[in-house]
Amino acid sequence: MSAFRQVIDAFWSPDIWLPPNTKWSDLEPNEQVQYTDHRHLFYPLPMAVVVLLIRYLLEKHCFSPFGISLGIKSTKPKRVPNNDLLEETFARNSKWNHKEVVGLAKRLDWTERQVERWLRLRRAQGKPSTLVKFCESSWRCFYYTFSFHYGLVFLWNKPWLWNIDYCWIGYPHQGVTRDTWWYYMLSLSFYWALAVSQFFDVKRKDFWQMFVHHICTICLLSFSWICNFHRIGTLVLLTHDCGDIFLECAKMAKYAKYQKLCDFISVVFIVVWLVTRIGLFPFWILYSTSVDAPEVVNQMFPAYYIFNGLLFLLLGLHLYWTHLILRIAYLSWNSGKMDGDIRSSSSDEITLDDDSNTKIDDINGALPNGTI
Repeated sequence: MSAFRQVIDAFWSPDIWLPPNTKWSDLEPNEQVQYTDHRHLFYPLPMAVVVLLIRYLLEKHCFSPFGISLGIKSTKPKRVPNNDLLEETFARNSKWNHKEVVGLAKRLDWTERQVERWLRLRRAQGKPSTLVKFCESSWRCFYYTFSFHYGLVFLWNKPWLWNIDYCWIGYPHQGVTRDTWWYYMLSLSFYWALAVSQFFDVKRKDFWQMFVHHICTICLLSFSWICNFHRIGTLVLLTHDCGDIFLECAKMAKYAKYQKLCDFISVVFIVVWLVTRIGLFPFWILYSTSVDAPEVVNQMFPAYYIFNGLLFLLLGLHLYWTHLILRIAYLSWNSGKMDGDIRSSSSDEITLDDDSNTKIDDINGALPNGTI
């Protein structure tokens, strides 16, 4: 038991989590200041269950009827004829080259076209209906809209929104207000719910990239909460939520077959993405955490470097996705329209005959379905 206690004490050592000459007792809540409490990080876990329940109720009673009223169908692709040989081959590998198709056609005494058609139908069989995807995007759009506006309203009167240096002035003796507490708890519960629901939602080709993204986001929020970096954390959340609103709106418009509206919103999304993820995030927030923070706080500590490293990891994901977004925007421009989910598609996307649309589908599959 003493060995376990030593491990716990070593993990929570103030030399790791706090600036030099600062102890946990210095950050105990008092009548004047309410500091962050690492034990509160357990609250988002049961809250995530509530978030999943709210999502289920909204999708069933609000988003689904709304989608049906827009003419979105809930029908799934028809089932493929059963064939043991093809099923066994598909279970081993769902992507067949021409040589495999020829070999299967000979063994079954089918034409190559029949085998290819069976493969297309089998891939489509596991895809969710358009209505299911519409409801998923509606839920994300609902949350991001709420989160962004809540953050904007309560941050409007906070000095660090207008002068980011206030994120570090007086650190670590910065109290957490009730609205900041709720902003963090709601965000953490949402991303915990995303990390769980991702295993049941529409499967996409970027599944593991997004899973890493969700875990990275949870770690960032947790680190910033423990280290009392909640002020800079609120700015990170605010700059990320706004772009995802337009992404989900564009997907909803595509599923409802409002192509012109989808094109317009997609352009807005690209502009907002570039301004927030490639502009504000690195040149405002990361500059502050990397340059301003060490100057104001003077002596940094191990947890700070981990926190800043996670921020740079997030920037790396942004740069990767920006490259894909600009490629798909270029291809979409050449083909005459934005092709649906400008950042994501299901993993079983069936390619089209047109070469440009095929490239768009391939790039779509590597893009995220919603970020921090």
